[in-house]
Amino acid sequence: MRLRSTNAKMPQTQEPLVTFKEAVLHCLPEDGGLYVPDKAMDIRQFFLYMDEETSFSDLVAAVAPSLLEDGLNPHSASRVFENTYNFEPELIRLDDDFSLLDLCNGPTGLFKDFGIAFLAAVMEELQKNSRHRLVLAATRGDTGVSIARAFSGRKGIGVVLLYPSGLIRGLDPATFVLNGGNIIPVQIRGTFDDCQRIITETINDRKFSARYNITSSNAINPGRLLPQIFYYLYAFIKIKKYLSGNLSFSVPCGNFGNLISGLYAWKFGMPVNGFIAAMNSNNALGDFLKGKPFNPGPLVNTISPAIDVRIPSNLSRLASFYREAPAVIRNMVYPASISDDLTLRTIENVWKKYNRYIDPHTAVAFAAAEQVTATHNWKGHTHTVVIATRHYTKEAEVIRKATGQNIAVSKSLQYLQKKTDPIAIIPPHREAFEGVIASCY
Repeated sequence: MRLRSTNAKMPQTQEPLVTFKEAVLHCLPEDGGLYVPDKAMDIRQFFLYMDEETSFSDLVAAVAPSLLEDGLNPHSASRVFENTYNFEPELIRLDDDFSLLDLCNGPTGLFKDFGIAFLAAVMEELQKNSRHRLVLAATRGDTGVSIARAFSGRKGIGVVLLYPSGLIRGLDPATFVLNGGNIIPVQIRGTFDDCQRIITETINDRKFSARYNITSSNAINPGRLLPQIFYYLYAFIKIKKYLSGNLSFSVPCGNFGNLISGLYAWKFGMPVNGFIAAMNSNNALGDFLKGKPFNPGPLVNTISPAIDVRIPSNLSRLASFYREAPAVIRNMVYPASISDDLTLRTIENVWKKYNRYIDPHTAVAFAAAEQVTATHNWKGHTHTVVIATRHYTKEAEVIRKATGQNIAVSKSLQYLQKKTDPIAIIPPHREAFEGVIASCY
């Protein structure tokens, strides 16, 4: 696989291309864009013959080498696959119209565990025999824990987690640099959008970035984004024999990395008829997806905070899709904005109808799926797989409010509730962030 910047001019063949390894380790092109695959790879030969008996690890082992062929030799690739996943997705068929793709079986109960685990394993392998590398991440909630767990103890790699204002929970202080580990949690007096901006500015400070050999573990890194293709393919091979009509996916969207991954799965050969871009009241790219200019408004705080984003970090990747095939994408992606009230009603309705609890982010996707199905008369013609991105017990209070049921946090996730103090609290400026890094290394 070769990658190019989203800011590259056409024709693509005249633009400088990088390998997967170069894109993972350096993360951002110098022209300010994001890395995207230069060409559509045809990976159908690796998964179309698979069926519901195929395990997730077998699918990854078959498909991933096509992504890594210019970065790892077969022996190294095998080592990566063996050390990546001890968990897998679960496809749950609810009825003729809807299924859930449960991505909450990882160590922190987040869909992000899949991309982060793969990135950490790949980066450690690519990093061998090289000087120390520093991985930056804008984070909040349990995403930071997922990154910390995946990268903790990785040889030759340090990680700096940048949090917005608010409580930090679930990190293990024993893994911090000050205690001999490789994790540095930093908090800014600002928002998550500020965190994303500072990470990008720091990486684009090329002199500083080169001094500390910096990359990122956010979805701006294609090494985290592209592996999310695997679970879309997994859902397809699990559901395909039961399909009597079209297939679509409904995806909770904040930074839009999860949706972009699905679009790449389609572009690389997965048979699918549409994607629902499910947003909460922030409706970050609702107008953009309808062909209108991107005009971000003020941030709205909702009961689905992980997708409370006004300036999605993957905007340029989505724009790149539109430039290449605007008519196709406009007929493939269906935006929907879901209010908090409808989110709560959907949690209640799914519990009553299917005897299943879902978290608010998944509820946004489920409500959007129902809305688009009704609007476009999909019922009986299209089966929609709703992406479940967060373990429901993390949202016990919201579920109690919606259903009246008291639920306990899963024992395997209780450690995530423990408050953690950052190493530093700084103003939302790149210079202050770089100062913390310099003081620790």
